[in-house]
Amino acid sequence: MNRRNFLGLATGGMVAATAGAPIASEAGELSMTTETSYALTRPAYIDQSHLVVKDLGLVSGFYQSMLGLKVIEKSASGEVLGVGGLPLLTLTTARNAAIAPRNAAGLFHTAFLMPDRTELARWLRHAAHNNVVLDGASDHLVSEAIYLSDPEGNGIEIYADRPHQQWKFHQDGMIEMATLRLDLQALYDSAPDERWDGMAAGTAIGHLHLQVGDIPQADAFYRDVLGLTLMARYPGASFFATGGYHHHLAANIWNSRGAVARADNLTGLSDYKIRFNEKATLDAAVSKLDALEINSEKRDGGVFLRDPWGIGLTLSS
Repeated sequence: MNRRNFLGLATGGMVAATAGAPIASEAGELSMTTETSYALTRPAYIDQSHLVVKDLGLVSGFYQSMLGLKVIEKSASGEVLGVGGLPLLTLTTARNAAIAPRNAAGLFHTAFLMPDRTELARWLRHAAHNNVVLDGASDHLVSEAIYLSDPEGNGIEIYADRPHQQWKFHQDGMIEMATLRLDLQALYDSAPDERWDGMAAGTAIGHLHLQVGDIPQADAFYRDVLGLTLMARYPGASFFATGGYHHHLAANIWNSRGAVARADNLTGLSDYKIRFNEKATLDAAVSKLDALEINSEKRDGGVFLRDPWGIGLTLSS
């Protein structure tokens, strides 16, 4: 199959990656920015993520060869992967690890934010030349996104933001997003014809998208307890952020309606870290935890707790 047919087939698979989201008409092209990621300059952002896997070598090899992450640390039971020496993703395994069912609470996808549109195109060119199977691709108005899965079914998004000055906000402060067809062929054609040496410096986890059991309960925890702002709603999903970003966290029930707390030995998302650029925002979140008597503990230089579905998170500054 030639590159053009490969990309056409990938575009046709978009529904698998965007099920449950509204579809709108084609959006016009907007220019991209190469500035430092806006997502990371907000009062808080996603710092790192931790996945439990069955086959450490297989999954780590995928993130290295297909996504371009580098090994930063190794231990008997896990590896830390990142970009430019900056840790982003921890993978660990255990003998009793059990594959999480599709309808379990946990990870919908980890979203890797590229520094600019050119880097997104360069990654797509690498994916096409290495027969990476894509689950879909979407234009979300605020960003352009490509979807795939790792060998154990953990969802992945590779995306680039449009300049935040071009985002549109409603009068109630919510952001305008949509799920439109992304022209993968045009994106591929825009990539420089040069060697790809892995993820570029500045790549980060722009957001995490979670599977939860109940949206009102997710709103109560992420908005009312942690203090994140509700930025958008889709049918069956809420999108949260700080500082006017489109979303640092999302939660949906598209596969997991009614899900209960995760078992400790399940594969998938074990925990993640939220880093606060403003200590006052962190202090407010921790004070709210104390006031509501939500169990938490000091760990790894931050405050560790679990959401209503047993997903761990560490708040730090």
